[in-house]
Amino acid sequence: MVTTTAQEFKLPDVGEGLVEAELVSWRVAVGDTVQVNDIVCEIETAKSVVELPSPYAGIVEAILVEVGTNVEVGTPIIRIGSGAQPSEFVPAAAAHTSADTSSAAEEPASDSPGTLVGYGPREAATQRRARRASSARAGGQQAAASGPVLAKPPVRLAAREAGIDLRTVTPTGPNGDVTREDLAGAGGRGASEVGGRGASASERIEAPPVVYTGRVTREPIKGVRKMMGQAMAASAFTVPHVTIWTTVDVTETTRLVARLKQDPAYAGVRVSPLLVLARACVEALRTHPLLNAVWDEPAQEVVLRHYVNLGVAAATPRGLVVPNIKDADLMSGPDLGRAINGLTDVAREGKTQPAEQQGGTFTITNVGPFGMEGGTPIINPGESAILCFGAVSKRPWVVSADGEDRLAVRDVCTLALSFDHRHIDGATGSAFLADVAAAMRDGISP
Repeated sequence: MVTTTAQEFKLPDVGEGLVEAELVSWRVAVGDTVQVNDIVCEIETAKSVVELPSPYAGIVEAILVEVGTNVEVGTPIIRIGSGAQPSEFVPAAAAHTSADTSSAAEEPASDSPGTLVGYGPREAATQRRARRASSARAGGQQAAASGPVLAKPPVRLAAREAGIDLRTVTPTGPNGDVTREDLAGAGGRGASEVGGRGASASERIEAPPVVYTGRVTREPIKGVRKMMGQAMAASAFTVPHVTIWTTVDVTETTRLVARLKQDPAYAGVRVSPLLVLARACVEALRTHPLLNAVWDEPAQEVVLRHYVNLGVAAATPRGLVVPNIKDADLMSGPDLGRAINGLTDVAREGKTQPAEQQGGTFTITNVGPFGMEGGTPIINPGESAILCFGAVSKRPWVVSADGEDRLAVRDVCTLALSFDHRHIDGATGSAFLADVAAAMRDGISP
């Protein structure tokens, strides 16, 4: 017999030891009909923005939490009734299994989950009951549209800051999504205010607009930025960091990149010097495994890992995230390139999931796109080393050939390696960096 009792969907732990989360946006409204696994809202956890699918089918009776509210795990956020049927709802943590059960207690599993929080059908639109046409809002804005509104997280945040209801905006995006330009025509801030720098959408780092009131503005530290601050402080003050660096002539690498862009095997891959560096690091970690290990303080052991989960630090509107490529050491050059492209694209959209940030073994942080020559990076928690990749620029360089030195204009960059000095000494760290630098100097194909 079908029950008509309303079901309350409580904020779940999405598999990262979640305590609370901020409700970023609702995808449904009161009166909508939803099916099991339809996305009902987005939340921002300490690690990422996550889409929550409904565990029930039925009609939305009430929205119990307002956008922008911090909600504790277990708090009811939406009520669904009129014949709602509960389904099996699997938290992300329960869906992960380890390929090696002997090491399951030491390292996070890297298998991809099935249908779970944040991975439900993204294109399944909710259905709304027939309604009378609503009158236009005061001020000439169009009536709110029915159904879920498509927009990337930075656009949603900009709309919220500008006081714009996304349902009143006419979308012009390629997939029917609302863009920042659409917000400018909806009575909000101009495109220059909500759009960031003049770079293309794929290149710029979107940042929420700041509203200045008085002489100071206070912004709460929460979500991804809060987790980043805690993790970096813990790493900086518990791990004895040592940083070494070297400046390298990478002219052969830039020539290699130009050739790979014409190689059919790399069709569809955005080839860059970062790909060559990633392969160089993976190969150097085979020779110098201590840089891929981790210091286990409670057990007083160094844990050597016979795989490489390669992290690539990415700046996002909500702070720094470090998703990693699982088993990067087993990938071909083209596959590694596609994995790097996908990882950075998802990060820029603010869609990196918690599972993609767990279990990293070594990290690359690329400050070149910001025009920086280098830096002294802080080691990612759970790892022992991180490599900073500086901007590639043309500089005068002494070239030795046929026993003679001559001055030439070359492509040059700086590589800086920070490592845990408890178990990695200067000689080992230097040998690793020298191997990576040699691969970049010689332009070794990935």
